[in-house]
Amino acid sequence: MIAVKIIAVLAVLAILALVALLVLRAKDRRADRAEWDRLTALQPAAARRFAPDMVADLPEPARRYFHHAIRPGTLLLPVAEIDMTGQFSLGNKDNPAYRPMQAQQILAAPGGFVWSMRTRGGMPISGSDTAFWTRFRIFGLIPVARLGGNRDHARSAFGRSIAEAAFWTPAALLPGPGVTWEAADNDTARVTVRHGDLVQAVDIAVDPEGRPLTVSFERWSNANPDKAWRLQPFGGFLSDFRDAEGYRLPFRVEAGNLFGTEDYFPFFLADVTAIRFPRTAP
Repeated sequence: MIAVKIIAVLAVLAILALVALLVLRAKDRRADRAEWDRLTALQPAAARRFAPDMVADLPEPARRYFHHAIRPGTLLLPVAEIDMTGQFSLGNKDNPAYRPMQAQQILAAPGGFVWSMRTRGGMPISGSDTAFWTRFRIFGLIPVARLGGNRDHARSAFGRSIAEAAFWTPAALLPGPGVTWEAADNDTARVTVRHGDLVQAVDIAVDPEGRPLTVSFERWSNANPDKAWRLQPFGGFLSDFRDAEGYRLPFRVEAGNLFGTEDYFPFFLADVTAIRFPRTAP
């Protein structure tokens, strides 16, 4: 009789735990959706169109970058939705443990982003990364990471959003309030973005045609053996440029920590399958 009661209690506890996990997942998904909708609303309802004279006063490598990235007459839309497949590492340089992944992202720098990802094969991992949180779970249910909600996370995420804008939403980096450009060298443009109390500089190395071949920056990160928050190199390589609604954008991205050093490890290998620029009602 006692054994039966123990089994019954354990069954009830298991059911309650499952219900709690389902409720938590539903809450997280609502938060993802609300943040996605907030960022979509940042798209200007009445967008201007690109003209080369908008960048005429920029340093030459920056002009070269914009002349390649945005065709004259293109609507200036700083918010993009990106679908991607590829590989995401669950390990380190010595043991990368790459897993096939599929993800959808909305990028609205400097306002933020939502990256929703799931892996395939082995123990599946799914969840989302935003300017406010990192939340991932195994088997779509059991939390394995719930981070964020602090200054360190916000600063790190801001760096990511500005760097990704350099290759997927160049309209967000046109000169204006909070956005300044300089030449780091003859073939590298440096953009600095200020948003509230956050500041991030990003270097964009371009080829003679203006294609951004690498994007690099000092990122606030704790991805190091000490697990200590500090500035460290981050960046990657861009390739497979294609047209998307008047923009010429990379559809292949490789990125990782300690870029430019012998310890560089590309944990993110993405092949873009679609880029869209959502519209808002006028």
